[in-house]
Amino acid sequence: MNNKFDFPIKKENLRIIFIGLAINIIGYILMIGGGADNPTEFHEKELFSTVRITVAPILIVAGFVVMIYGIMKKAKDSNSQE
Repeated sequence: MNNKFDFPIKKENLRIIFIGLAINIIGYILMIGGGADNPTEFHEKELFSTVRITVAPILIVAGFVVMIYGIMKKAKDSNSQE
């Protein structure tokens, strides 16, 4: 009677998931900022920069896609004997 617990997400899948998480964190960090210290000032170039409006959301979506791929990917079965 072998009661060995087999975790469904393997090490290689976790690595892919963490890479996706890192991509997400980078995207969120790029989205931070743009506000002025004085509420009467408006810095259009900082608030509507290309990095904040296009690059950061693309990185966030790409990070989620990588994480979903890491969850859905079938890991190689090293113990194929049943």
